[in-house]
Amino acid sequence: MMDFGCADRAGRRVVLRDVDDENWRAVADTAPLDDQRDYVPALAARYLLLSAREGVWNSLAACADHTVVGHVMWGRDEDDGSYWIGGMLIDGPEQGKGVGRAVARTLMAWLAAREDCRVLRLSYHPDNTVARELYASLGFRPTETDEGDEVVAEVSADTVRATSV
Repeated sequence: MMDFGCADRAGRRVVLRDVDDENWRAVADTAPLDDQRDYVPALAARYLLLSAREGVWNSLAACADHTVVGHVMWGRDEDDGSYWIGGMLIDGPEQGKGVGRAVARTLMAWLAAREDCRVLRLSYHPDNTVARELYASLGFRPTETDEGDEVVAEVSADTVRATSV
């Protein structure tokens, strides 16, 4: 369990847990709001399959108190050693409560604490203003590269460590 003391605006403790036999169904059923389906899949089940089948991503259950409220995954780029955050999907009814921010901050702190972590990266569609604003507020800055039709943004692990929870 990853717990860095983050909470949502309702005061619920937000932690990240491995996806396991107890929570995988709740994670798989996590769904975004309808207007977000241009940016994320209709269900987090797609992310779980990516983690299981591709061997690059590691899925985590996002929990507020003891309830699954979303999904996020992380991976490491073997070519340059960067750590990536991907597949963050907060269940529609849980959005707007600070859960996404707490999930991102928790994963950022956990990854930045790794001895070999120098930079964190993620990508988002340029039209996804909610994601862009969230990630910018967490210190991510766009790079000169892209990932398909998505903007790649990064923050140094040193910056994360200095501002972590």
